[in-house]
Amino acid sequence: MTDETTRVLVVDDHPIVREGLSGALDAEADLDVVGTCSDGQEAVDVARDLQPDAVVMDLHLPTMSGIEATRRVVAESPHIAVLVLTMADDEDSVFAALRAGARGYLLKGSSPEDIIGAVRAVAHGDAVFGPGIAERILSYFASGNAMPRSPVLPELTDREREVLHLMAGGARNADIARELVISPKTVRNHNSNIFAKLQVADRADAIARARAAGLGV
Repeated sequence: MTDETTRVLVVDDHPIVREGLSGALDAEADLDVVGTCSDGQEAVDVARDLQPDAVVMDLHLPTMSGIEATRRVVAESPHIAVLVLTMADDEDSVFAALRAGARGYLLKGSSPEDIIGAVRAVAHGDAVFGPGIAERILSYFASGNAMPRSPVLPELTDREREVLHLMAGGARNADIARELVISPKTVRNHNSNIFAKLQVADRADAIARARAAGLGV
């Protein structure tokens, strides 16, 4: 390790991805993986304790989404550079990550060389986007659009927001199933995901969060 070593925290809930990525980064003389995490809350806590130069962050994580984890990491330690590495290539995810403070956005499937180069770049203050992501961003702005507003409760999927909106409006599971033409079991699965992502204990807490965000009213 030298004074020029970039200290990296790797966050991914899949052990094989996490270990493979950590090994590839740690094999570089100028990169030092100082820790790994498997969920969003852990990432926030470990980043606070270890103060790495860069965090490689997945978006779909247990306990807290990668977007919310990014927001908290950057808010607490603005010098930490977050590189998102994810399967999500939709515009909502890309722009939500940028608004949260991410300096880079790559898709899983990028070459090890591209990921390693991106870690180095964001740690030195550059912004890095995978080819498909960069083209999407440029195309969006070329069409005359401003950056879209981050969706309400961006850690939720569009369908989960629909379910939560109906729930906050007083609908029961059976009502939601009929409205969205899905099975009651699917509604229950969505409810469980919503509670986990919002870190709430029950339906009442979820409804309170939803109404505070403007849903169901």
